[in-house]
Parts: sequence; C-alpha cells; structure tokens
Amino acid sequence: MEVLCCLIFCLSVFLVSKLVLQQKQHLPPAPIALPILGHLHLLKKSLHRKLEALASHYGPIFRLQLGSRSVLVVSSPSAIEECFTKNDIILSNRPYSVVGEHLGYNCTTIGWSSYGQHWRNLRRFLVIQMFSSNSLQTSSDIRNREVSHLVRQLYRGSDGELQKVELKSIFFQLTLNIVMGMVAGKRLFGDEEVDVELREQFLNIMKERYSNPSMNMSILDYLPILRWVGFQSEEKKMVRFNKKRDAFFQGLIDQRRRRMSDSTKVIQGDSKKTLVDAALSLQQAEPEYYSDDIIKGLILVAFTAGIETSLQTMEWAMSLLLNHPEELQKAREEIDNNVGQGRLIEESDLAKLPYLRGIVNETLRLFPVAPLLVPHMSSEECSIEGYDVPRGTVVLVNAWAVHRDPKLWLEPTSFKPERFQGIEGEREGYKFIPFGLGRRGCPGAGMGIRMVSLALGALIQCFDWVRIGSEKVDLSEADHGLSMPKAKPLEALYVPRPTMINLYSQL
Repeated sequence: MEVLCCLIFCLSVFLVSKLVLQQKQHLPPAPIALPILGHLHLLKKSLHRKLEALASHYGPIFRLQLGSRSVLVVSSPSAIEECFTKNDIILSNRPYSVVGEHLGYNCTTIGWSSYGQHWRNLRRFLVIQMFSSNSLQTSSDIRNREVSHLVRQLYRGSDGELQKVELKSIFFQLTLNIVMGMVAGKRLFGDEEVDVELREQFLNIMKERYSNPSMNMSILDYLPILRWVGFQSEEKKMVRFNKKRDAFFQGLIDQRRRRMSDSTKVIQGDSKKTLVDAALSLQQAEPEYYSDDIIKGLILVAFTAGIETSLQTMEWAMSLLLNHPEELQKAREEIDNNVGQGRLIEESDLAKLPYLRGIVNETLRLFPVAPLLVPHMSSEECSIEGYDVPRGTVVLVNAWAVHRDPKLWLEPTSFKPERFQGIEGEREGYKFIPFGLGRRGCPGAGMGIRMVSLALGALIQCFDWVRIGSEKVDLSEADHGLSMPKAKPLEALYVPRPTMINLYSQL
C-alpha cells in the first residue's frame, strides 16, 4: 500500500509540473482533466464519434491527457495536410504499445516499429514482393481464380432459385484464400487443394483473437503504473495467444522452407514464389537480420492488412447497394457495357469501371475500416496550425469525422458514388484519407482496392440481389474501438442472372 501511495504521489508531481510547463506553451484547447486519469473517462464506445463531438465544442484541433500520455486529435484537412507534409518525418514514429510488444514481435513489425532503417527495410520488402505494380500483376491470377471459385460456389448453391446467403462468411473465405495464396501458396476453403488441418488451426486463433477486445488496445499504455501493482491479466492473455499464433506462422515458414530445399519442386525464378519464399531467400543472405520472427512479423502484416480490412469493406459495400438498388443497377449496366455477359470480370477490367470504383470509395468514405488512423507520435517539437506540439505527443487523425464533415461534403451521410467521378488522385484536399497519408500510409491500398472491386464486380455481374424483407439493411456498426465492422452480419437473397447461364457452365 505504501508503494502504491508513493507511486501515485510521484505521478501527481509529474502531472503538476507538466501542467506548469504547458502554460508557457501555445497549446490547443482541452477539456477539464481529472487527476491521474486525465481524460480517460471520456473514452467511451464508438471513440471516433465521441472525438467528433468533442471537436464540435473545442475545434478541429484539441488535446487530451490520457493518463500519462498527451494526445492531439486532428479532424480538419488543413491540419492533416500540415501533419503529413511539413511534419511528416517528425510524426512518422509510433507510440509504444503493450499490444505491439506482445503481439507485434516486440514492436518490430512494420505497423509498430519506429521510423528508421528497419522500418524502411520492411516496407521496401512488402512493396516489392506484394504491392508493386509488377507484384500485383503477378498475383492477379490468384485473385481472379478465387473470385471465380466464389461465383461457382454461389451458383451451385442456388439451384437457379432465390437463395439466402450470409455474406460475411463468404467474404472471409475469399479474402483468406487470396492472402494465404500470396503468403504461403495455400487454400483453406473450397472444393480442392484445401488444407483442412491448417484451416481449423487458423479459425481457432481468429476466434480467440476476437473474443479478447483488449488485444486491440490496452489500458496499460495509458496507466503503466498498473503493471507494477499486479494488473497483468491482459498481458498474460496476450502472451498465451501469441504463442498459438506464433506456432501457426512458424508452421507456414517451416513448410515453405522444406519446399525450397526440394529442388524438384522449386526452381530459381519460380513465378509462383510466395511472400514467405521471398523472405526465406533474404534470410539465406542475411540470417542474423531476417530472423524467423521478422518473417512472422511480415506474415502478420499481410494477414492483418489483407483480410479484415477487405472483408469489412465488401460487407459495407453490399449493405449500401442493397439499400440503394438504383446504384446497384448502374454498376451492373457499367459492367455489362464494358465487360459483357460472356465472360467473368477480371482485374484488368477494373480501369474501365469508374462507377464501380466510386462505389468502393464512397463505402470507404462512409465506413472507413480505420475510423481513427493508426496513431503517430512526434519525435521532436513541432507546430500544427499555429499550436505547439511537444515531443512525444500522440497524434490521432479522425478520418471518420473528416469523411462526414458537412463543410467538406455535400449531403455527407448520403451514399453517392458519383461524387468520386473524375476526381484526380481521389484525395481532393486531404478530405478523403481511408488509407492514411505520408510515409506511414498503407502500402497495400492498391491491392485492397483491387480485391474489393473485383469481388463486388463479380457479384453484381453474375447475380441479382435483394434484401431479406422490406426493411433496409441495418447500417449500425459494432464497437471494436479501432475498426468499424457491422453490428450484424449481412444476409441477403440472390439468384443467378438468366443472361449469364453460358458463363456459369464455363466456371
């Protein structure tokens, strides 16, 4: 008890001294803070909505004291532009996180690591192996093949009649097969070439992951004193979970390592080289740097960025289209006019389908997967919109608030895909930022857009879709803190289009 009182006293002295120092700086406005906790009591469910409400009172730049951490919240295009142009390098670090320590291989993955040579090495590897134009072209066969499998699965399950389907599960299977194919050359769902044992292992890991919300963010990041007084159950859960997931990733690496050692199966320059194959090749040249943990961190990023983000966007997009049948019909007419009904849409067709791209962009505007961009941290003092930003400040960008700001968007809560027609670069003054910005912007944006557009295009081209019942699809969101999944999984009715019968026979 005496130790606890001493710690609380020391923290109080620290906060008071910090407050005196802040009075000498030109800092953004802030709500009244509680001792020790600061503004932690304000962090309620749907954090992006709460921060938008605070911005309406304190302005588009305000600060919060979350326990021991100073946080700057930004929600205006001009301030965002300053963050990721003039101050881009200064704001390229990530704040330390307990989650990053235990689930991000001691903060060495591309998402958790600080800005520097290590981060540049990882980003360069991922861009070259997965996200460059050449890599996307090479991996397009995987995406085209899996979308074809999806269409065949739905067609065979319909018997030519109106059928009900739960879309989240089929989107999950689709995205998992695509990412697993690119990462390790595996398929986990389907009628052929499926690794059932690997699938069950992965599904168990995913189930445990989503049953523990604390694995997204931890109170220990803001009140580290709790680690010293026995508040360690969260960390123990993370450690146990990471052991299971680590074993799964290690299994993928060991399988590909054995395959590479068999010269009869893999030849140099093999066009089917996976992400793990490429990483193992680098490991042979630099074994001390490209350890198995570094490779597992690369796999983690590919799964995290490639699966959940894409399937959520697909589900939101189909929900919006079911509620807006006229927009669905416009997209179908565009596909029929530019692709036809004699073959299945392919990735190479997407450049000819601007309205379909507008649907995807409008979905990302209304329901960005990351309503708050991944946190940045200032490595030195800087200024934003005339306000002083001390070193070590965490910067949160409220993309959700920017995307729905009535000062920036006409009818901001309405679904209008045509608003993106003809916009060069699609950023339009830093008001559309679903993938982040600057050096730490998502390198996989291009692949994600392709995956979502291709899947949506195929479903629109091949099937007629209607809602279940007369009520509109529920667009309420679940509160997962750092992402925006739907509150209820999407169910819909579909039937194969009669004009596509010849195509179905070819699948």
